[in-house]
Amino acid sequence: MKITLFTGKTFDIEQALGFKIKVVKSTRAKRMTLRIDAKERIPVLTMPSRCSAARAVEFVNSHRDWITNSLGRLPEAKKFENNETISLFGQNITIVHSPEMRSGALLREDRLFVSGDIEFLHRRVKDYIKKQAREIFYQKSKILAEKLGTKLNDVTIKDTKSRWGSCSSMHNINYSWRIALAPGYVIDYLIAHEVSHLVHQDHSEAFWQCVSDLYPQAEQGKNWLKKHSRLLYRYE
Repeated sequence: MKITLFTGKTFDIEQALGFKIKVVKSTRAKRMTLRIDAKERIPVLTMPSRCSAARAVEFVNSHRDWITNSLGRLPEAKKFENNETISLFGQNITIVHSPEMRSGALLREDRLFVSGDIEFLHRRVKDYIKKQAREIFYQKSKILAEKLGTKLNDVTIKDTKSRWGSCSSMHNINYSWRIALAPGYVIDYLIAHEVSHLVHQDHSEAFWQCVSDLYPQAEQGKNWLKKHSRLLYRYE
């Protein structure tokens, strides 16, 4: 990955390091930080705008062991499979391949029947989750927005790489489809989090109080995401 330095010169940091890395330059960053993009399975370096290439390379090299260990702890990517039991909107459901069916996917009690050839099963389960998430997350978000006396324009389901959700100043909320695979209380926390941003476009004390008022179990949901969010990125 080539980056443009504050001097105006470009620098190929991946060539210097010998492995793939994503770099985010931030005018607000006061120091360099590293995290792991669980979906892309690569490290992400956030660096101040006025930072030299030598310092960036030195910083990343000093954390090579952490990067290697963190990447090694990521669960292997997988696809949805026949007879697999997953958590879907807080309910444990079993995927059942039903090639004789004509519709794409149909939920009956605790079983999700999926039609068509087996090679299309993963895509059809994923499409079903996205469609249901759009409806369920919109309704949940709308209810909480009304409690705050604010407006919600729209909800979009995305395949985001680093955020579980985001809220724009135009009162639109984006959610990652993978959050549908989390426990119910985690979903409710995230929705309360994003809806609170309709009123507070920051992470101030007032914002966190708003989240807690909308969903008292917010801390539990927040902690689950910190500890287990990488499990949701297993699915392609």
